Amino acid sequence: MAAENNLWGIHAGKTGDASSLFTKQDCVAVGWVEMGDLSQIAPDRDAFKQKVAQVYSNIKPGAIPNYAGQLFRFLHEMQVGDLVAYPDKFERKIYLGEVTGPYVYDPKKSLDYPNIRPVKWLGSFPRTQFSQGALYEVGSAMSFFQVKNFADEFRAALEGKPAVVNPVEQDETVALVSGEIEDTTRDFILKRLSQEFKGLPLEGFVVHLFEAMGYHARQTQRNEPSVDVIAHKDHLGIEPPIIKIQVKSSEGTASDKDVSALCGKLGTGEAGVFITLGGFSSHARDQEKNRPNLRLIDGDELVDLILQHYERFDAKHKGVLPLRRVYVPESLD
Repeated sequence: MAAENNLWGIHAGKTGDASSLFTKQDCVAVGWVEMGDLSQIAPDRDAFKQKVAQVYSNIKPGAIPNYAGQLFRFLHEMQVGDLVAYPDKFERKIYLGEVTGPYVYDPKKSLDYPNIRPVKWLGSFPRTQFSQGALYEVGSAMSFFQVKNFADEFRAALEGKPAVVNPVEQDETVALVSGEIEDTTRDFILKRLSQEFKGLPLEGFVVHLFEAMGYHARQTQRNEPSVDVIAHKDHLGIEPPIIKIQVKSSEGTASDKDVSALCGKLGTGEAGVFITLGGFSSHARDQEKNRPNLRLIDGDELVDLILQHYERFDAKHKGVLPLRRVYVPESLD
């Protein structure tokens, strides 16, 4: 087991359904059943790409090199003597082993994972033994991949050496993972809003958002330009402040002219709110600074409001914008 040998990471399917195959029958395997015997494909990446494109004609073109690359590496780049790391979802352990033989196509051993490499498992280790960065790397979204950044940490575990693991509060990957989850969620929300609530439907969504915030709200008649939604705290809508809201579903930049049009609709005891999925020009922001009864809400702040009041959304709006509560590490500084 030479130190220079590669370390590979592998998953047992999205639900861990190949876990028993891996740990009980001393092997690692990948699916892609429709590809058949991978050893029958010419040993170059282009041939694998062509086969993937032929077999999976409905996948996006950008996914073809990814799929083909994983299969090519599993067959031709993973060598006998290389190490393999398998994160077991059920036992919450990391299995580490050594590849002991060449590729085998054996659908009798597993119909769903017929592309197999024999492995000798050298040990299993609790996830808490490794840094968050190492766990993040072996948690790759790909089924089969090379472990590079934290390979030494896994080798140290096999050699019985204590890994140099930063305290949780000093582990930069904790903040990285948390940040990526938050960024992905925010991007998802804005994309769903732009796709599912384009135009008038976004006005209805804003009505529901303000209701979740504790207001009474309604869409205006179509003959009232620059004002799309009216919101107020009292039931009848006669007590100030009355909030007049303009809603823009475009992702461009709202100008000071757009904002001025809303301000021109505001009377005594009324406030204006301009909501857009995009942003605002600097001149538009200047108007907000000079008008205490004006609020400009861009896409980022709209997402903040959605996340803050999401639990009060009804089933219909949660269905269009499906989210679930997830706890992620917060900075320990």
